Amino acid sequence: MKTVIDSGKGKRLLQLKPLFEYRELTMMLAFRDFKVRYAHTWLGVLWAFVQPISTLLIFVFVFHRVAGISSGSIPYPVYTMAGVSAWSFFAFVLSQSGQSIISSQQLVTKVYFPRLIIPISKALVGFIDFGIALLILFALMLFYKVTPSSNIVFLPLIVLMLLILSFAVGIWFSALTIRFRDVQYIIPFMVQIGLYITPVGYPSGSIPKKYILLYHANPMVGIVEGFRWCLFGDPLNATYFIISVAVILLLLITGIIYFTAVEGSIADIV
Repeated sequence: MKTVIDSGKGKRLLQLKPLFEYRELTMMLAFRDFKVRYAHTWLGVLWAFVQPISTLLIFVFVFHRVAGISSGSIPYPVYTMAGVSAWSFFAFVLSQSGQSIISSQQLVTKVYFPRLIIPISKALVGFIDFGIALLILFALMLFYKVTPSSNIVFLPLIVLMLLILSFAVGIWFSALTIRFRDVQYIIPFMVQIGLYITPVGYPSGSIPKKYILLYHANPMVGIVEGFRWCLFGDPLNATYFIISVAVILLLLITGIIYFTAVEGSIADIV
């Protein structure tokens, strides 16, 4: 078997055909990462249930019981779980993206394939946990007898926004970490800070009006609000939502441009 190393220099535009041709490799990498993630653990895949539930319990105690934050007519655990389900997926992809290319250097330096496959595979692994978080959310809605809003038909579009944002941020940080290894140490702080500047455990209406525009520059705000609009019929400001969509598209376009710009030198740098 002949080993081929192709730097891919000269390719500056996103090519979808190679991504489709290497779809089996994408699924293989995602399945491998999922198995490795829970290998040799006592609870195994049950950790995918423990993590969102433990996060939810912390929010219920700190924000609801101690701080007294109200979620209106929607039971607080249900209201917060909608935010936790979206945030946990985004946080997973963000956390994994910084190490994605570096951890695959044995593969990257020996065989050519579209490097975007690596951050895509990470997003697929997180999507499995996201599905489990949604199951927990719908179970809570059933337990508290919360009837979904008629807006739920738009939920797939909000999920698509979440996927695009997570993919955009993933390719940005996977590319940045190749050149700037310090980025991988900054990411955990970004995840911690992002959790509190995103309305996961509180309504965004509690933010002072003078900060509300800057607050919505965080695209996860629009996504979490979109989730609650779809599920519970919460008010959704169209202007602020459009800002979130614009930021997501900007991150996606610039992320792809930057990633394709450094893709040709990845094998040399790692």
